[in-house]
Amino acid sequence: MLVAVLARWQDAVPNGLRDNVMNASGSSSSKRPADAAIVYANLAHFYSHLLMLVYPTVVLALGGTFGLSYGKMLSLSLPGYVLFGIGAFPAGWLGDRWSGRGMMAAFFLGSGASAILTGFATGPLGITLGLAAIGLFASIYHPVGTAVVVANAVNRGRALGLNGFCGSAGIAAAPLMAGTAIAGFGWRAAFVIPGVVCLATGVVYLLGARETTAAAGQRPVTEAELPRRAALRGLAILMVTALSIGLIAQAIMVGLPKVFEVRVSFLNWAGLAGTGGLVTLALCFSMVGQLLGGRLADRFPLKTVYLGTYAVMAPLALASAVLVEAPLVAASAALMMLTSTGLPAENTLIARYCPADWHARAYGLKFVLSLGVAALAVPMVGAIYDGTGGFFWLYVAIAGFAAVIVAAGLFLPGLRTERLVAAE
Repeated sequence: MLVAVLARWQDAVPNGLRDNVMNASGSSSSKRPADAAIVYANLAHFYSHLLMLVYPTVVLALGGTFGLSYGKMLSLSLPGYVLFGIGAFPAGWLGDRWSGRGMMAAFFLGSGASAILTGFATGPLGITLGLAAIGLFASIYHPVGTAVVVANAVNRGRALGLNGFCGSAGIAAAPLMAGTAIAGFGWRAAFVIPGVVCLATGVVYLLGARETTAAAGQRPVTEAELPRRAALRGLAILMVTALSIGLIAQAIMVGLPKVFEVRVSFLNWAGLAGTGGLVTLALCFSMVGQLLGGRLADRFPLKTVYLGTYAVMAPLALASAVLVEAPLVAASAALMMLTSTGLPAENTLIARYCPADWHARAYGLKFVLSLGVAALAVPMVGAIYDGTGGFFWLYVAIAGFAAVIVAAGLFLPGLRTERLVAAE
């Protein structure tokens, strides 16, 4: 049903998604497979982040059920977050060398089944193993799905922004969905309900999808090659900045439910559903950031968009260290928007710096860092709270990571090189 709704919505927007996913030939016979590939890629992006962010809300409902502190309970999700990132590179390699369709099917079916099984866990070990399985199967999406979007997009920034919007929608929906499911049916339903939906989507995908991801080896947009040294320098720097962005994003997304529970009291009467709703409200602004970032990446120099975004973030994060109540909610929304605004520019730069038939592997390496290694943010959040009883130093750390992004990004290939490539 979700696939059908997205397809109907797509047909109703003449200047939207259809115009962004035409392949090189632009023929009507080739548009439909490209459209279907983008629809499933966007759905997969939504599910991947939704399933990965259910637990930070569930852990509030579990409380001291297993006799563990908040930090230790939160750390049960660390293996899942590590696998979410580390699994990206082999998933990208398999997507390039074996079958993109097969990998996407494994994502839908494996992620959905793992979420359902996690809902039946009976103790910390079962939860840890279930979350690890979710992370492993969810790791398939980013390298394979991002390569699909890049391969079929004419306006890459806009297409990546829309794809990122769907991922951000999953991020934003997770706390509200989890809080509502917990309030109505208990914590297990927070895993089982989205797991069933994801699994059903995988069945529909297997029945109807064709091997459209093979287009990842083609270049739909004519590009001039950067000098090899500049391209390698750019990719190396982007790996550093991607790691820093991953640390920021995971720290905010994982920590925000507890931050709001501690610092925001005006919705205490609504319980966990109220806290989840506030977190969702703040995270919704990441969707705005993706769309804004996509537009900016198509209209302005990529380096300027990329660095400007995180230059604004640093002072805002420092201010957030002392904010409470509604001002903290507003600042958190702004931080989430800025976190995602630079991502379309980042993904476009990676596509520019490497050959098209290496896209999935390049994105896989990026996500190993930004999702896998950056999973260190999970125990960091728990340790800061358990050690200090608050989150002041968490926001100081976020400001520091933003400063690292700006400092490293200054050494990206300059605007002159970028304009020469565009001119050619």
